Amino acid sequence: MSFRNATATREPSPAALARPRIAEDVTVHTPDKEGAPWVIQRGRHQYFRVQADLARLARTVDGTRDHAGLAEILGPPWTPDVVGLAVRKLADSRLLDDGGTGRKRKERGTWIRFVPPLTLQFTILKPERVLRRLTPLIRALAHRTAAVGAAVAVLGGLLALAAQGSELHSALSQPLPLTVYLAVACAMLATTCVHEMGHGAVLTYYGGRPSRMGVMLFYLSPAFFCDVSDGWRLPDKAHRVRVALAGITTQAVIAGGTGIATLFVDDASVHAGLLVFTVSTYVSGLLNLLPFIKLDGYIALMSHLDLPHLRDRAMTDGRRFVAKVLFGGRYSRELPQLPWSVIYGLACLAFPFYIVTSAMRLWADTVQRLGPIGASLVLFGIGYFLYHLGRGFKRLLSEARAAGARTWRMCAATLLTLAAVSALLLWVRLPYAVSGGYVRNSGSELNLVLPSSADRSVITKGTTVELFRSGLAAKVKTGTAVVADAQGKNTTAPLSAFLPVQTDGLPQLVVGYRLTGADIPVDRVGTAVVNAGELPLWNWLYSKYVAPAWRW
Repeated sequence: MSFRNATATREPSPAALARPRIAEDVTVHTPDKEGAPWVIQRGRHQYFRVQADLARLARTVDGTRDHAGLAEILGPPWTPDVVGLAVRKLADSRLLDDGGTGRKRKERGTWIRFVPPLTLQFTILKPERVLRRLTPLIRALAHRTAAVGAAVAVLGGLLALAAQGSELHSALSQPLPLTVYLAVACAMLATTCVHEMGHGAVLTYYGGRPSRMGVMLFYLSPAFFCDVSDGWRLPDKAHRVRVALAGITTQAVIAGGTGIATLFVDDASVHAGLLVFTVSTYVSGLLNLLPFIKLDGYIALMSHLDLPHLRDRAMTDGRRFVAKVLFGGRYSRELPQLPWSVIYGLACLAFPFYIVTSAMRLWADTVQRLGPIGASLVLFGIGYFLYHLGRGFKRLLSEARAAGARTWRMCAATLLTLAAVSALLLWVRLPYAVSGGYVRNSGSELNLVLPSSADRSVITKGTTVELFRSGLAAKVKTGTAVVADAQGKNTTAPLSAFLPVQTDGLPQLVVGYRLTGADIPVDRVGTAVVNAGELPLWNWLYSKYVAPAWRW
């Protein structure tokens, strides 16, 4: 058995451990078929898959027997000592009555729930009854004909995007009206809602009960959720895999339908919005398939392998491998039955950092163009990233210490690691650029505009400035100019000079520099980049991400 991610509340009293009793919000579920695992449920959304012997113990602990009495009732191989160890595991996972908190937990409700590290869930409805009423429709859709139709829609949408390659590139590389972005955002939220309903519908079809549905802040981003933890009670792992993939399938069908619809839309703004929505929906579905973070693809892989907490255990194997290489020691494997668990665990450890660095590379410049507030948001994100990096290294040291690694080797390896990082910071050089925008007045006057947080020390007379038309995910170079006067002037510029939005409103306070050049872009407003040579990595990081937050 494996009990993980259980947050302790109050330690049970010695008397409660001596005569254990199952908590009031805990249920032991009998397997639906022979050979299937037993499941212990705590509350409405936490499930533990256990062996039959432990399930028998959980059903027997009623507060009337001590460890010796329980061993006598259960029979071999149970002994008082073995019962004591099992009772301790049940207590650590909050499955035992600890003297009164069990009832309080049950009465507290689950309408608002915080899920570490940074997810806040707000339950809106209990979808079980709604989905039960839709069971006839669900059964009608669970047919081979419907599956073929879904596959045709998904493939048709992809072919439609391929046939409109130039229009797609244009939609992603040019600013769009704010109303288009709002429509795409609302459509994405609605699609997420249908995505979650897909999970609940398939779970209901196989006899499970989705417990909660609502909205959440997932790393500060709004999204929907549907709690299908009851899927762990399904005896067939293939059914659990289908529950996990139901949302992505629903999402892909929606994307396919809108992709095909783009072939029949003439309005330019609607056409661009549909293209952006279709691509965003396909891409988010692909990201959801990746098994390295706790999304649908991971749940499907874990269900297929029938290994609870696969990612956490694989990451433990990965950490222990790194700790053994760096610090030495003797380590045991969490997943010895999987020869690839170390490689998978290392990928799971590295992938969040890849996601963060990719997002920073894609969005940091755009966000920083909003001035000190945007620069502060970027700095906060980097600080959170470094915090998790430091916490990971601390856990690495803990693994080594627990494995008996020698102190001198741990100190030497830590110093060598710090020396390697310092060498990278000092010797690696990266190209440094300052991001801003440009505005062409009604005449032919062209101005470089920079937010107050930008590094203006690199702006001198004769500095070359590259001009771009920027969109949601790409940009196209439209011209080149030269700074004519290094003396900046306080002025205003529309938001479209910094973000890929078509609007003349929402003026921003900026510093403007007059530009000259023959290669003047046709667009009146766009983004600009000032290349300022190369800097050592430490200076590059400071100048690009830290210093802008302090410039006002």
